Amino acid sequence: MQVEEYLKSDDRCVVPLGSTEQHAYLSLSTDSILSEKVAVDAAAPLGIPVFPAVSYGLAHHWTAFPGTVTLRMETYLGVIGDILDSLAHAGFRRILMVNGHGGNMPAANYARQWMMTKPDIRILFHNWYAAPKFAAAIREIDKIASHASWLENFAWNRLDGADMPDGAKDLVDMGSLQSLNPEQIRAIAGDGNMGGRYQRSDKDMEAVWAVGVAETRALLTDGWR
Repeated sequence: MQVEEYLKSDDRCVVPLGSTEQHAYLSLSTDSILSEKVAVDAAAPLGIPVFPAVSYGLAHHWTAFPGTVTLRMETYLGVIGDILDSLAHAGFRRILMVNGHGGNMPAANYARQWMMTKPDIRILFHNWYAAPKFAAAIREIDKIASHASWLENFAWNRLDGADMPDGAKDLVDMGSLQSLNPEQIRAIAGDGNMGGRYQRSDKDMEAVWAVGVAETRALLTDGWR
């Protein structure tokens, strides 16, 4: 009933996209936790609804790490299509997809194709962790940051009892892993951190988080032009 009332005056919504996969000493749900929280923090002051994160994605490259769960491409894109169809049927016409996992990029191409037959609907696909302002804020602190490093180490996705190292790892070229199988990738990845310090101060993390939230909120207000 609340959604029905909301749609009388606004047609925007947010769909976070995540994954369930290894993140070294961080939660397997890191990508889902962060994409949903950045979406909620950005949308709440605007009164825009945020749907629950799609917590499974395309993570086949991490399947040698127990706990990683991946979907087939056809399954994942089928889920994305069903979600978009449902939102369109309800009356949403401006949909922001906040993505937290690089492997989910096929969803962006699918969304573009989906829109071709629906000229009255706009979809914005936002890789929040790689967006220009957030990426710049990261580089100002430390130029080396990658998967499962300090880049993703926020208070809300840390694990109780996980003994987080205080050092750093050399950066691994993710592109060089494209031709390797999951077991070979794990042999190179080690504990799963793909480069950079494991942690930085909460002050640093709060600062970059604020940039990510503001950048996401700007899309909700100005991204439809």
